[in-house]
Amino acid sequence: MPKKDEGKSVKGKSGHDPAASTKKSDKVEAKLESEIKPVVISGPVEKSILIDNHTYSMELRRLQVELVKLQEWVRVKSLKVVVIFEGRDAAGKGGVIKRITESLNPRVCRVVALPVATEREKTQWYFQRYVAHLPAAGEIVLFDRSWYNRAGVERVMGFCTEAEYSEFLRSVPEFERMLVRSGIILIKYWFSVSDKEQELRFQARIADPTKRWKLSPMDLQSRALWVEYSRAKDEMFCFTDIKQAPWYVVNADDKLCARLNCMHHLLSMIPYEDLTPEPIALPPRQKETGYIRPPMTDQTFVPEVYKPLDSSEDD
Repeated sequence: MPKKDEGKSVKGKSGHDPAASTKKSDKVEAKLESEIKPVVISGPVEKSILIDNHTYSMELRRLQVELVKLQEWVRVKSLKVVVIFEGRDAAGKGGVIKRITESLNPRVCRVVALPVATEREKTQWYFQRYVAHLPAAGEIVLFDRSWYNRAGVERVMGFCTEAEYSEFLRSVPEFERMLVRSGIILIKYWFSVSDKEQELRFQARIADPTKRWKLSPMDLQSRALWVEYSRAKDEMFCFTDIKQAPWYVVNADDKLCARLNCMHHLLSMIPYEDLTPEPIALPPRQKETGYIRPPMTDQTFVPEVYKPLDSSEDD
């Protein structure tokens, strides 16, 4: 197991170690790190809140309102935010992403969930297809899995060579430092779920026709290769848990708590102010000007299979 060191990377065939260049000037490196270190709101740790279904709904609503405020702050201040969601299969990443985005403007906050690389993309620089989805000013991008596929499924399933894997571990810390230096706020979450809980969720997906699509042959392999995935995750953390973009682990055995904890932490990572506009007043409706609308029978309506108990006729 390699030793954890933010500045260390895997040597390639040339024997060149990029970390050696950082030793030229410790003062310059220290100054650089202070400039690009993510800003975190300081203050006392809040008391734990015990969650039941009612409390969950209340807290979810409160946090979603705060996310709308954060979204407006990002837009107005032209910030660029990237949030990476990684973790075990069935750890609940999709559920968290859904709750984060359901109240946000898709023009500001979008989700990137890339399919398997095409034959052409496989010949590109590894990070190339991810770079195309990075945010512009005033945007938030949520990666539902990311470039860390190489350190996880590709590593365990043998979809990449040893040389490609070693180059990834050497390159990704520098790549992420470049993103942060460019002004991108990079936040990385790892969703951790226990062996027992993952099996329960897999069984639930098998039993639910609306969730069976979530179980791919690769997911089943991840179950069989639990220890290998654990080893790959630990090695990945050793090289990529860097100061400029650390990993934040979310305990995801309880889905509801995991969602709230992740959303709460995300809000704490970007200091923002409430830019909620003043209450909106609707303008008066346009007066009738003698325009005669075509008859309703000229329109094709969707069959009303479902009707309210106290249905009323509306135009």
